[in-house]
Amino acid sequence: MTAVRTPGSVSEKRGRSGPVVLTGLALALGVAVGVDLLLGRGVSAGQVLPALLDPDSTEGRILLLVRLPRVATAVIAGAALGVAGLVLQTVLRNPLASPELTGVNTAAVLGVVVAIAFALVPTDSSVGLLLAALVAGLAGGLAVWLLVGRTDPEQQLLAGVLMAAAAGGAVLLFLALRSSRFASVVRWLVGSVDGRVWSDLQWVGPWIAGGIVVLALAGGVLPVLAGGDAHAHALGVPPRAARLLLLGGALALVAGSAAVAGALTFIGLAVPHLVRGLLGELGRWSVPAAALVGAVLLCLCDALAQIVTGLLIGSAVSERVGIPAGAVAAVAGAVTLVLSLRRQERP
Repeated sequence: MTAVRTPGSVSEKRGRSGPVVLTGLALALGVAVGVDLLLGRGVSAGQVLPALLDPDSTEGRILLLVRLPRVATAVIAGAALGVAGLVLQTVLRNPLASPELTGVNTAAVLGVVVAIAFALVPTDSSVGLLLAALVAGLAGGLAVWLLVGRTDPEQQLLAGVLMAAAAGGAVLLFLALRSSRFASVVRWLVGSVDGRVWSDLQWVGPWIAGGIVVLALAGGVLPVLAGGDAHAHALGVPPRAARLLLLGGALALVAGSAAVAGALTFIGLAVPHLVRGLLGELGRWSVPAAALVGAVLLCLCDALAQIVTGLLIGSAVSERVGIPAGAVAAVAGAVTLVLSLRRQERP
């Protein structure tokens, strides 16, 4: 069987300058945010600048209270999934590991559904939904860990897929039994950044930002763990403690993302491959780069979703129709991943 190069393997390419890459990604994020902000219903692209200068106008309020929270949600959710994907692939030493393929993402959505079904938290409580998603996501990750123990990454991935299938089936069961009550849950199941307001991000935003900072500070351990436990021991790093810290941080980021944007797919899977293509190898710049790449990807997916929605409305489809960013991310992320893998396979 042909050996598969793990995410922690040292790339044959020479590592590129981290600050240069981060600067380019920051500029790309600025462009992506600007494009996403120009698109949407209620305010035309030509009205955006006047609306920013006159926030008390109708267009200004739409921009400040509807579009900006939507774009901010895309930025923080994309950044969270990008970093979580990088950590999961590196720690599990599996290039296919990602939030949606480890069962954590779907389990977090199930936590939101259960909380709503049994009226454990109000549906408009961002703190309550965050806690529900966090507890369920951690429970899903812990169940996978206990199920497979310290077996090889392929078994961990298989257990994660089974957990995702079970949690997804439970969500669909709730939807089938009480479809009228859970109509809004479809947004979490597919993944969407629409309909968010500033109060939704008041607690989740700092939660995700704090998680990214912690993982960025611990990012130097990622290349060590990628070499295996023996390699970590040789360098004086306790692998169990380091793995627990990094995986816990990744689960926290996934739960935060699921609480505000649902089960977004492929962002966490594609971002690590793109980061390795940009930087050449893991290092201290990998976590910030993953955050920026994830934010850029999700902003662009949401922008494309807004364009498609506008085309549908222009075709006399109901004004209530809206293409979720998660649907676009699933397609665009898969294409990006295939192109990235083909690029890495080239000598």
